Amino acid sequence: MADTPPDRLSNDPRSPFYKPDLLARGIGVRFKGVERTNVGEYCVSEGWVALPVGKTVDRRGFPLQMRQKGPVEVWFLDAPPADHADVSE
Repeated sequence: MADTPPDRLSNDPRSPFYKPDLLARGIGVRFKGVERTNVGEYCVSEGWVALPVGKTVDRRGFPLQMRQKGPVEVWFLDAPPADHADVSE
């Protein structure tokens, strides 16, 4: 099984695409050839990322995000957690 991130992922707990176990591993995102660290949500198959608009927040205090279209590449930053410990004596 290939160790690839999901097609769509969000860092907002209100989203159905929020997966804290995957986010804990760390996700690298390259958008239009530039590595981005401020991506709020992405979708590889549709080719977009949601980026914050400065420090602007909505009336509920959440950052405003704008979707931008382009090629998206994603990868895990950390290795997958071990299912079982390797015990060598």
